[in-house]
Amino acid sequence: MFVKPCSRIVSVALILLAFAFAQLPANGQEKNDRAKPTPESIAKGKKIYKIDCAMCHGENGDGKNDMDMKNVPDLTSPDVQAKGSDAAWFDIVKKGKGDMPPEEPRAKSDDDIWNLVNYCRSLAKK
Repeated sequence: MFVKPCSRIVSVALILLAFAFAQLPANGQEKNDRAKPTPESIAKGKKIYKIDCAMCHGENGDGKNDMDMKNVPDLTSPDVQAKGSDAAWFDIVKKGKGDMPPEEPRAKSDDDIWNLVNYCRSLAKK
């Protein structure tokens, strides 16, 4: 059977696209390279938080700050904690979102960002 060259290109492109999507994690699935939420990881994240995050998110993560900033998420809130997977939080912390600057230029490694996510998750009201 004769296949037009254009059809072959489209077929190959679709196969490559399907392969690329197959490599992506399922929605909400954790990244495989994350730092586990151990007491050590949380302690490391707390140090980073106090330097880079507390000025806006508050010393305790409650969104209360001395800078009179509005619309800062209360990281202790169950509603905020329920929004997004840890992988989504990682991406927000790394790249920034809205007025929140990215942590990426300051972080030494992705582990630093994971430690920060682990600490922020530990702030959840019990």
